[in-house]
Amino acid sequence: MKTETKLIIALVALAALVGGWFMFRAKDKKDEAAHAPTAASADLPGIALPKDDGDKVTKLEIKNADKSNVTLEKKGDTWEVTAPVSAKAEQSNVKSLIDNLKELKIKESITKGADLYAQYDLTDEKALHVVAYKGAEKAVDLYFGKSGSRGQVMRIGGKDGVYIAEKYSSFQYTRDVKSWRERTILKFEDANAIQVTVENKNGFFSFSKNDDKWSASVTLRDKDGKLNKDPEKKWEKFEPEKVKDLLRAYKALNAEDFGDDKSDTGFANAASEGGVVKIKLKDNAGDYTVTVGKNSKGSSRFAKKDGSDVIFTISSWSADWATAAMTKFEKGEKKDEKHDDGPPDDGADPME
Repeated sequence: MKTETKLIIALVALAALVGGWFMFRAKDKKDEAAHAPTAASADLPGIALPKDDGDKVTKLEIKNADKSNVTLEKKGDTWEVTAPVSAKAEQSNVKSLIDNLKELKIKESITKGADLYAQYDLTDEKALHVVAYKGAEKAVDLYFGKSGSRGQVMRIGGKDGVYIAEKYSSFQYTRDVKSWRERTILKFEDANAIQVTVENKNGFFSFSKNDDKWSASVTLRDKDGKLNKDPEKKWEKFEPEKVKDLLRAYKALNAEDFGDDKSDTGFANAASEGGVVKIKLKDNAGDYTVTVGKNSKGSSRFAKKDGSDVIFTISSWSADWATAAMTKFEKGEKKDEKHDDGPPDDGADPME
């Protein structure tokens, strides 16, 4: 065999060996990369409120681009709305938001700059901005923008960059003002009611329970609108089950919305423009008075509870008992399918 041929064969063999070695190294590096964290994931910042800090949060500020800004502050053990109104907060809603803050995490980085803020609605004007404080210290400062197939886009206050967040529950942050306020007006066990009265333009209705049986009397008004001196002698068509229906409407009475000091409530003349419902519970467990006034929106009416300055609005399903005529408490009254089949949808979040 010629020397030149031997040399060529040797070079080919050497090239094959070198090529195999490079292929092995490439595969080895690929395997290492597959089982090791990427530089991007290793550098992702933490954004969650520490698990043990939930009770340490004292203030929440939420700026929602398409809704009013809301400030919530902890006073003792109770959360209150302090802006744009002053009112007791719905405690469960505040807790749900804080719980969600503890679950948040970043799963992906889109960019480390601020050039995409406008594209993803992360500017100060467009983003939802939430800040949680522990005393004077900011515990969480986050901006949320658009969401899509990749997830919820966000940025961190005081730090450039656009990220994708996990565990973000948008409805916890995007409530309107009324949904941050406590909407409970009354809460009691209807079986404990022993007396109910209703006064309105139709008369004065009195219901008493003895041995779990309801009895009734009614005092009607004369042509001038004044109550007669004596109740009607007999109320033959009275239906005791109707009192139970009234109690079902009031035992867990919630507000649909709220009025303010400028609202034309009609409370001053509630006996003629709305009605007054009084409920007495056994064993001195409580006496409740709800004054129902004029219509607010549609068939809803303004209402207030004795001992509170808060102006509520309640659905017609509840308000209609305050304005009722005799026939609403009688046998054979035709059911109003819209109002008498059960309580209305009060707008509560379906997951609460």
